[in-house]
Amino acid sequence: MEGVKQVHKSHLKARFLFLSPPDKEELERRLRGRGTDKEEDILKRLRQAEAELEYAKVEGVHDKIVVNDDLERAYKEVEKFCLGQE
Repeated sequence: MEGVKQVHKSHLKARFLFLSPPDKEELERRLRGRGTDKEEDILKRLRQAEAELEYAKVEGVHDKIVVNDDLERAYKEVEKFCLGQE
């Protein structure tokens, strides 16, 4: 989020993609399912994700938002965006 803000202020002609979880509950399930993080780290990541999800809703911040609810479809959308086919 902070990086996006900084690049927007710069002279760079960047394109912005946001890869979103389907919803907060699924994000939490995925984070917990990894079994690699402490509870406090998971809670910190969830708080940060909530702020980033809200920021992603701001008009003009991102050129494209891809919801990662189907890996194959999401990958194809990201690939098309990165290759400039959209």
